[in-house]
Amino acid sequence: MVEVSPNATPPVVKLIDYGKFKYEIQKKANEAKKKQIVVQIKEIQFRPNIEKHDLEVKIKRVEDFIKDGDKVRLVMQFKGREIAYKDAGLEKFNKIIEALVEFGAAVESNPYFMGTRIIAIVMPQKKK
Repeated sequence: MVEVSPNATPPVVKLIDYGKFKYEIQKKANEAKKKQIVVQIKEIQFRPNIEKHDLEVKIKRVEDFIKDGDKVRLVMQFKGREIAYKDAGLEKFNKIIEALVEFGAAVESNPYFMGTRIIAIVMPQKKK
C-alpha cells in the first residue's frame, strides 16, 4: 500500500507492486540523466612573450573546445620580471579574445587580474 494523498479526508491509498514502482522511478531518473547537457570548463594557459605560431596553435585548440560546446578559461601567467609589462600582456590577451570573438565565441567574463595572472572565460554563442 502506498499513500497517494495524505492530506485528503480520508487519506487515499493505492495497492501497487513496490518493485515495479522503484524500477519505474529509476528508469525516469536515467532518462533525465541522458538528456542533460554537461558543460566542461577547459583551461588554456599563455605567457606574455608567446611566439606567433605557438599562439596560433593554442587559439586553434580553444576554437576546437568551443565547437564541442565547452567553456574555456584563458589564463595568461606572468613570471619574474614579466609582471612589469602587464599592459603589453593585457593588450596581447585582448587580441586573443578578439580573434575568438571573430570565430564565434562569446565572452562570459571579461579579462581581470588575479595576482600575477590575467583570466577570462569564453563560451560558445547561444543559439537563438
